[in-house]
Amino acid sequence: MEEFYELAQQVGAALLARQWQLATAESCTGGMVSAAVTEVAGSSAWFDRAFVTYSNEAKVGLLDVSQLTLHAHGAVSEQTVREMLAGALAHSLAHVAVAISGIAGPAGGTSEKPVGTVCFGWQRRGLAPVCITRHLDGDRSAVRKASTQIALNGILDLLVQHTR
Repeated sequence: MEEFYELAQQVGAALLARQWQLATAESCTGGMVSAAVTEVAGSSAWFDRAFVTYSNEAKVGLLDVSQLTLHAHGAVSEQTVREMLAGALAHSLAHVAVAISGIAGPAGGTSEKPVGTVCFGWQRRGLAPVCITRHLDGDRSAVRKASTQIALNGILDLLVQHTR
């Protein structure tokens, strides 16, 4: 997680300055975002909790993602990520949440959602979520690392927008 240390420090400093907490809801990254932020000493002051919900059952059971949403749109969808965000905020003390769900590969892709398709979401409590879908290149490791970088940058962007 050394490659994300400086970025995670910036996220932590921005959260700490606002006295806010972060929650993560991760699927394809398997906890990489939460691992990156907890590399920073003192992160307990601004990191509340992580939900690693790799299976659909975990998404439903821990984050209240609807079975209907999963059936209609799939786990890798902005609709699912929105519900992951809502669940992370509902089941935490966090002011800000990030959610990631994607297909890291090498298998699992389809023509509609090829390997490297990753959906991201960020939300500040009380405001509408921001969700995007990206198509990332590389092997499984590269997709997961790029996803972690995008997730951390998105948290920082959300926090910077708050100061405007």
